[in-house]
Amino acid sequence: MHCPDRPGIIAAITEFINVNGGNILYLDQHVDRVENVFFMRVEWELTSFVIPQDKIQEYFSTLHASKYTIYFRLYFNDYKPKMAIFVSKMSHCIYDLLARYEAGEWEVEIPVILSNHPDLEEIGKRFNIPFHVFPITHSNKEAQENAELVVLKEHKVDFVVLARYMQIISADFIRQYPNRIINIHHSFLPAFVGAKPYHAAFQRGVKLIGATSHYVTTDLDAGPIIEQDITRISHKDAIEELVRKGRDLEKIVLSRGVEKHIQRKVLTYKNKTVVFN
Repeated sequence: MHCPDRPGIIAAITEFINVNGGNILYLDQHVDRVENVFFMRVEWELTSFVIPQDKIQEYFSTLHASKYTIYFRLYFNDYKPKMAIFVSKMSHCIYDLLARYEAGEWEVEIPVILSNHPDLEEIGKRFNIPFHVFPITHSNKEAQENAELVVLKEHKVDFVVLARYMQIISADFIRQYPNRIINIHHSFLPAFVGAKPYHAAFQRGVKLIGATSHYVTTDLDAGPIIEQDITRISHKDAIEELVRKGRDLEKIVLSRGVEKHIQRKVLTYKNKTVVFN
């Protein structure tokens, strides 16, 4: 939840939970003093909660959200969100995602994989996940994206992960999943743009490389950042070593961002995020 900061908000929220028989398991909050906005995330048990599950949103809206001008989202842990993966030809990110998924690390379902190339179709078979190929050209992009959206709706997908999906998503597509499309890119942007950022970085003699996971917006690679990390390199590292280290970072940073999203620990506000521990 977030709302304009003012005294008494935490007390009101915790009282709402306590007087109705809830047991608080987690509570964290943050105040953006520049914007004067209060953010909070709270979890509680429903075992003895007197308000029926399907009425909690209505009760909270009436009693507190309207009073404090609170924007909030309510989730229940017995529901596993459905995640679709988009991929092109590079496999390092999707293998990391699927390995964590198969190991049971995440409370999520992956009902479908979509790609603009058939190269990684074997991955879908290996993990027993439907794999759909939608070749995209300049002339058929709109029609293919519409077809992709049909597949996502059929599988009731809640959010999308771009695991090195080498296509620019259209504004119409993004509007269907606001702050629910997660992308990964190397942190050289916008310093090293183009198809060979590691080669350009090598030429400049950089000492750090990194990766950034973020939500996709209509501003290319400029959406709210969820997770970032870096690793050091030196003059001894050849281009191949930069690429290898960069790909390791990409898959780790993407998985961290996806995990935070699955755990509902990312709050977006304007073009920034509050990411709770």
